[in-house]
Parts: sequence; C-alpha cells; structure tokens
Amino acid sequence: MSSLPRPDAAPGEGRAARFVVDTAAAGDRLDAFLARMMPPHVSRSRIKALIREGAAAVGGEPCTTPNRRLKPGETVDIELPEPEPPEPGGEAIPLAILYEDDELIVIDKPAGMVVHPAPGNPSGTLVNALIHHCGDGLRGIGGVRRPGIVHRLDKDTSGVMVAAKTQRAQVGLAAQFADHGRAGPLERTYLALVWGEPPRRSGTVDAPLGRSPANRLKRAVVASTAPDARRAVTRYRLLRTFGAGGKAVALVECRLETGRTHQIRVHMAHIGHPLVGDRDYGGHFATKAAVLPEPQRSAVAAFGRQALHAATLAFLHPVTGQLLRFEAPLPPDMAELVQILASDG
Repeated sequence: MSSLPRPDAAPGEGRAARFVVDTAAAGDRLDAFLARMMPPHVSRSRIKALIREGAAAVGGEPCTTPNRRLKPGETVDIELPEPEPPEPGGEAIPLAILYEDDELIVIDKPAGMVVHPAPGNPSGTLVNALIHHCGDGLRGIGGVRRPGIVHRLDKDTSGVMVAAKTQRAQVGLAAQFADHGRAGPLERTYLALVWGEPPRRSGTVDAPLGRSPANRLKRAVVASTAPDARRAVTRYRLLRTFGAGGKAVALVECRLETGRTHQIRVHMAHIGHPLVGDRDYGGHFATKAAVLPEPQRSAVAAFGRQALHAATLAFLHPVTGQLLRFEAPLPPDMAELVQILASDG
C-alpha cells in the first residue's frame, strides 16, 4: 500500500491505501481522519459504513469503530470496494441471431464477448448489445444489471445462448435452467479440445465444485462437506483423437446435467484432460504441444483461449410450449484448429 498524505492523492474505489497519523491529526476520530483523506465524492457516511464492514485497520489490526481516537505515528489502512457499475446502456454491437420472437432471442455468442457488465468490463457486453437490439423494454427483465440473462458462457467460450425479452419468458426459462433438464427437455452440449485421450470413450464426472482455496476467482473440485460445495455432473463422449498416435489431443462432446461456473473446464482438468488453451486450469499442460509435429504444434501454441464451444441448446419455449433446438457450428478459430490437427502436416 502507498502512503498518501494529501486528500488529492487519495485512492479511487477498488484500491487500498495506507496513511500515517501525524501530530496534527492526533486525537482525531478514525472516520473523520479518513474522510479528509478521501476524494470529495466519498462521503463520511460511506467511510463510516466501510469501517463497520471491516474495511479499515489501525496499526495493522482490524477496526470497526468509527469514533476510535487516533495516536501520532499509527498507520491507518482503508480498502475501498469496486464501485457498482452503472445501469448498462445499449450499444450497436452486431449479433449473430439464430432465432427471435416477441418473447426471446437466441444468439451465437462469439469468443471474447463478456455476457454482462462488471468491473473491468463495463461495456461491449452481450447485455449492451441486447439492450440496443431489443430496445428499452428489455431493461429490468430479470434484474437491472443482467436484463434477460438466464444463463451465461465464459468470455472466451463461444456458442448458443438464449435471452428473455419479457418477464414471463424470463421466469419460464430460468425455471428450466434451474432444473437442469431433470424434468424437461433442456439440453446443453459443448465441444471441447482436451489434452490427451480420455481412458474411456464415454464417462461421467460427478464431482462437487466450490471456490478454489488457492484462488477465490477460480473453481475447484472440493469435498462434498465443504461449505460452498455444489453438486456438478458432466457427461463426456470421445469423438476424435489427434497427434502422437492419437494420444495428444482429443475432441470431446460434453453434456451438462448441472450448470456450475467453469464446470467443464474444471471437471476435464480434474480427470487429467484440461482444455487446450485454458490458462487457468490447464496452463501446465501447454508443454504437451511439443509431441505434435508442425504445423499442429504452432497452431495449438497460438490458440489464445480455452477450446470450448456451446454447440447445442434445446429447451421448451416458455410461452408456446414448443420444443426448440439450436445448433451453432464451430467458430472459425476452433474449426481451423481442428482442421490443422487432423492434417498430416
């Protein structure tokens, strides 16, 4: 943390800072001292709330008492959370529309597109594109921040997604995704390129997921007794193998029975076959490319995302009851990678 003695040098939200109490500030209340150090838009009432929430420390010890009197030479730490993103607006971003009616829209999401705004990705998202395409009537459907969204794909995962355009469609679709197809025809299949050849042509990974103890931004297989453990089931089927006698890379189809964050990526890594290009869960497998001949080796090394594509989505129309099924072909980058892997070099 930095020592920031002047109010104009105070941190913006989403940062932490350290201040040292000088003799002039001795005896000041903690909230008053921090309020002087913050930029004008951070009010004293907000500072009080942050202190009570445990965001401040005095002398290295957490302090939740706003009226704590300070002593000269003491250090004061403050951590400001990321600001709430503003209500998303429409942006003229092209959409690959597979189907649309008055109730819902189905799109083929490209890799690289974030689904909804969040700190670090305030614009250029699918939500921004949907608001522009569907109009202001979409706002508030299912929530201000994520209007119309009933499921999501990772930023670097491509493929079929459905979004609701009305509240009744939102409710009906959300119920189907929450049920995971146990009582209905909801179907989600993905195509993935993974390292190595799975030991069986088909199999089931039934392993609960929770936050990784090493990195809270990642998921991991955890004990079923873990506080945040959630059941996760992935069924896979081997479609094709490539390189090194068919042992280097495999194309697999994965079907979800649950829909946990990063589920396929974590489950395939858990059984020893992480996704090609997955730096979060399979980065240590990148050296496996060395067993491939050229140009396969270079093509795999240059693939800049996890090789995962949501190929099929089927569900009941939430209003008409009609069974709808959509397929999206492999995007150009993944199709090209498969083509190169299948070549003789």
